[in-house]
Amino acid sequence: MTATRITIEGIEKSFSRAGKRTVAVDRVDLAVEPGEIFFLLGPSGCGKTTLLRMIAGFIEPNKGRILFDSTDVTWAPPNQRQVGMVFQSYALWPHLSVFENVAFGLRVRGVSKSEINARVARALALVQMAEYRDRRPNELSGGQQQRIALARALVVEPRVLLLDEPLSNLDAKLRHELREEIRRVCKSAGTTTVYVTHDQKEALAIADRIAVLRNGKVCQVATPSQLYFEPRDQFVASFVGEINLITASVLSNDGATALLRTEFGDLQSNHVSSRNLRPGEPVVLGVRPERVSLAARANSHLSGYVHGALFLGDHQVITLKSDYSSIRMVTSTRITGLAEGHRVGFTIQPEDAMCFVSG
Repeated sequence: MTATRITIEGIEKSFSRAGKRTVAVDRVDLAVEPGEIFFLLGPSGCGKTTLLRMIAGFIEPNKGRILFDSTDVTWAPPNQRQVGMVFQSYALWPHLSVFENVAFGLRVRGVSKSEINARVARALALVQMAEYRDRRPNELSGGQQQRIALARALVVEPRVLLLDEPLSNLDAKLRHELREEIRRVCKSAGTTTVYVTHDQKEALAIADRIAVLRNGKVCQVATPSQLYFEPRDQFVASFVGEINLITASVLSNDGATALLRTEFGDLQSNHVSSRNLRPGEPVVLGVRPERVSLAARANSHLSGYVHGALFLGDHQVITLKSDYSSIRMVTSTRITGLAEGHRVGFTIQPEDAMCFVSG
């Protein structure tokens, strides 16, 4: 089956409770390319699950339309959209074997026995669960149950695969292990996939592209790398990954490089976000903790006082302070002898200094 393109045009959805109207999704326009793993990422209440359920057909929009390729499915019921859905709770039948859970959707569709056997076998092989076909869900781990839920959604060969925070019920170690598995499975199947999560690391690890939502609106759509290194605004920068935010002022700007003054000292920025800054303009400097490095000399252009150092096994988190601000650095290099209150120099490369206009 050829992968499907999803087009979302001006979709709006509001709910009324006790006479009060709440806008959940506010004039959203999106295009998900065929075979793409597309993430809807944002904090709780941002509208991402409502948008996913409108794509599935579980919720009707107030305005706008949804197209699968050139077919308008805005008002089509879920069973006519050829959509596969994976929920947070797995929703497996406890009294059925793994094989029968995966086969359930095919039996409902009246698929022949031989075709069911072949397609279930392929689906279980895809999620690496073929040897568990005769077990019941209560004999499986949480991660194994999630794989079965994924196989069940894929076995019906949907035009679109929708995943609603599928890893949220798993522990941190298992979530990490299943990220690569989910990406492998979705890419192997070649199905257009829309995936909802509030976990930014999950999105960065799996997605081809990500839409960051806030208050029902799309803030930015980009690849994981673009979102991380070139966030459009301070909200996106703060939500997608850890970041230091420091008040600064613009001393000069020649259009290519801006000179900024901070409490820690002066530094240059040639990040794309600094090109249009005006001298005298107050800004917020953003820099990822792993892009801050200790300098060889304490009298570096930038310096602060050690406020704390946490050893976390594969990396250290060092916090430096000035009179009113603090900055964190993350390093995989083992650093010893950092006494609290000790003054140290540090460096930030111009390309790593993001700038956001204050206010």
